[in-house]
Amino acid sequence: MADLLSLSEAVQRFVHDGDTVALEGFTHLIPTAASHELIRQNKRDLTLVRMTPDLVYDLLIGAGCAKKLIFSWGGNPGVGSLHRLRDAVEKGWPQPLEIEEHSHADLANAYVAGASGLPFAVLRAYAGSDLPTVNPMLKSVTCPFTGEVLAAVPSVRPDVTVIHAQKADRKGNVLLWGILGVQKEAALAAKRCIVTVEEVVDDLNAPMNACVLPTWAISAVCEVPGGAHPSYAHGYYERDNRFYQAWDPIARDRDSFNAWVDEYVRGTRDYAEFRHKLAHANAGEAN
Repeated sequence: MADLLSLSEAVQRFVHDGDTVALEGFTHLIPTAASHELIRQNKRDLTLVRMTPDLVYDLLIGAGCAKKLIFSWGGNPGVGSLHRLRDAVEKGWPQPLEIEEHSHADLANAYVAGASGLPFAVLRAYAGSDLPTVNPMLKSVTCPFTGEVLAAVPSVRPDVTVIHAQKADRKGNVLLWGILGVQKEAALAAKRCIVTVEEVVDDLNAPMNACVLPTWAISAVCEVPGGAHPSYAHGYYERDNRFYQAWDPIARDRDSFNAWVDEYVRGTRDYAEFRHKLAHANAGEAN
């Protein structure tokens, strides 16, 4: 059953050094606020899992929180590379980063297998691909019924999954709508699950076919308005394209990255203070 906690309390209680942590959300509902809190609490030696590492994992890698990345695509969407990810892989700064690369299809199926309590996922994939030559975790199995050789990938079972959603009720049931990635599967595959939401309400008023995660699948619900910025939250706010563009020069240089993190993440008490400080800085630039 989900507890209604502050994000700080939830991260302190449920995320431990050395954990495998999945921060999932596709295009929108990306749990940015949670990535900040992991940095504030100086979590270390994390194995990070995400289908599409973008700014949230560039932050965590550059801040020295990660030892390994399991992923299926990485970049600053619409802009270019993730410079902190590249620096860690190519030059070991701020520390070496092990990477395990998958396709979208196999990582999505690995989450499904984890949510189903299965040891691995099977899919028809990788014919003609050289990805299995660089990822020894990709194996093959022979179908006992047809004799067909298929690809197999270990299930993903995070210690902690963190997602962002639009609403939760006071019992801890969570409602998501709009474009969904693998949030549901990642939540159900995890030992513990933290959900940040735009608001906590008395009644979800869930429309037909909406995704509702039940309270029994969630460890903590944290009310964090704006917690997906700079991605968007469908029905609440739009994508901040300017932030994605501004991130490129910030993250490109080690000193500018450290200065930004020290001021806006480590230098703020919580995500509300971060948003206030960022808005004030943007207003100053506009003037």
